[in-house]
Amino acid sequence: MGSGILGRAVLQAYRQALANASKYGVSQETVQNIGRASKIMAEPEVRQILGVTEHSSWEEILKKYDNLFEQNAKNGSFYLQSKVHRAKECLESVYEKKAQGTPNI
Repeated sequence: MGSGILGRAVLQAYRQALANASKYGVSQETVQNIGRASKIMAEPEVRQILGVTEHSSWEEILKKYDNLFEQNAKNGSFYLQSKVHRAKECLESVYEKKAQGTPNI
């Protein structure tokens, strides 16, 4: 319970820092780069976090994600839960590109 409160407080402070940065003249590009840097993960790192391979089906990835997310929600850390969520988001975009036939760049 305490880690969830702490996690929400950190997230709220981060959002406030971004709002203050844009309010007090920090360039918009800098603000966007701050947000983007926290979301970019390499595909091999993502697969390692979720414990899946390049040949894993989307259903298998979702099962691993659900399991890891729930484990960290119950007795893990908000940081690990966030990493698991970002990993799923990254693979989601990769699998969407594959479904559309777009090459992975």
